[in-house]
Amino acid sequence: MAWLKKPEEHFPTQELPPEMGVCANQFQRSGLSQSTVSSHLGVLQRADRVTTHRVGQWVFYRRNEKTIAEFVACLQKEL
Repeated sequence: MAWLKKPEEHFPTQELPPEMGVCANQFQRSGLSQSTVSSHLGVLQRADRVTTHRVGQWVFYRRNEKTIAEFVACLQKEL
């Protein structure tokens, strides 16, 4: 999630603008397998912490700042 907060810093090799999100294949630099990355991104998507945008065969991921803020507010209220 920290990488997605500042994609221009963490994914400088991506050719498309970071406003589109980060292409799933960019996460391969993490050293994790493609299936592990896909699994983690899927969990984040189902939790509504990231949104996706498909361009052809590629899927781009962006942080869902609204639901992240709501989650943080809930934590602050409850803890």
